[in-house]
Amino acid sequence: MTIVSLIAAIAVAASPAVFSPELPIKPPKHGGVYVMAHRGAHQGIPENTLAAYQKGIDLGVDFVEIDIRTTKDGKYVSCHNATVDSYTNGTGTGKVRDHTLEELRAMDFGSRVGPQFKGTKIPTFEEILNLCKGKVGIYLDFKDADMAEVAKIIKDHGMEHEVVWYLYKEQAKQLQKIAPDCIPMPDPGPESGLADLIKETHPRIIASSMDDCSKTYVETCHAAKAIVVADCMPNDPKVWEKAMSWDLDGLQTDNPAELIAWLDKNPKAKPFKP
Repeated sequence: MTIVSLIAAIAVAASPAVFSPELPIKPPKHGGVYVMAHRGAHQGIPENTLAAYQKGIDLGVDFVEIDIRTTKDGKYVSCHNATVDSYTNGTGTGKVRDHTLEELRAMDFGSRVGPQFKGTKIPTFEEILNLCKGKVGIYLDFKDADMAEVAKIIKDHGMEHEVVWYLYKEQAKQLQKIAPDCIPMPDPGPESGLADLIKETHPRIIASSMDDCSKTYVETCHAAKAIVVADCMPNDPKVWEKAMSWDLDGLQTDNPAELIAWLDKNPKAKPFKP
């Protein structure tokens, strides 16, 4: 056990357990590991669109990742970049925040991938929730939005336990106050920040990356009864093998179909149950 993981274990033991006894999300579908489709299943499909999210559902992923942003008129859409220039094939430019929803919906978010996707529109948050409810979880990358408003929309859809919020520590603490039934998934950054994150937020699910994560990182999280999911880039079986050797509980990928096939052949021997 490293010094970092020892400190984290002591912090957990000394702190009151404020989390619920069980993480209220469905178990993973493939090999005991959550498959999270980064920007949806977008191989040959426009990313962050309903088509990419539907493809994720069809493949059987556990979560699709969305990037929530606010429009000029206060609506919520999914777009990874702050600007639309990379997606609209010349039909629009500028920041998402500087356009109304109507203006954004007039842009073509599909034809850059192929003519069959011409006219694809940027999806609203509500459209995504309606598509995904009961079918697939949502990995909510909280980019630019009002937390209380987004939490209310999720609650109105009855999806508090179907959405995990990618946040940083202070944001996670804010969400726990605003919407205690929602599920924060904070990222501490380097392993050195893990002990404080656990002590201050008691998360049941923690986000990381293959650059920041390690076997001791995962051991510390499991000791705190939290599962760990990590961005697993590049999409390479050698990287997946490393992730499995660390006992990671979930992987975010740009190639969910390939990861699912690999996990079905290489399942976790003993999935962690918090």
